Amino acid sequence: MQFKADTRRNELLGLWAAELMSTSRGDATAYAKEVIKSDFEEAGHEDVVRKVAGDLGEKSNPYEIRAKMDEFWATAKAQLMTES
Repeated sequence: MQFKADTRRNELLGLWAAELMSTSRGDATAYAKEVIKSDFEEAGHEDVVRKVAGDLGEKSNPYEIRAKMDEFWATAKAQLMTES
């Protein structure tokens, strides 16, 4: 369940970041997959924060990204509970 929630959270984060970057829907989905993959670089979630922060540049910052990750983790967990 933790892995699924983390993956869903990363997907939601990727879609949020893609929206900030004004990407098309298809590109947003592809970008969300890149964000999901970035979580496998090292233990913990700082690899995801670095990727998204680097891609967003001045459109966001690591603090806002971590806050969004917390928000999306709660959303992901709730979504998975209703899907089960």
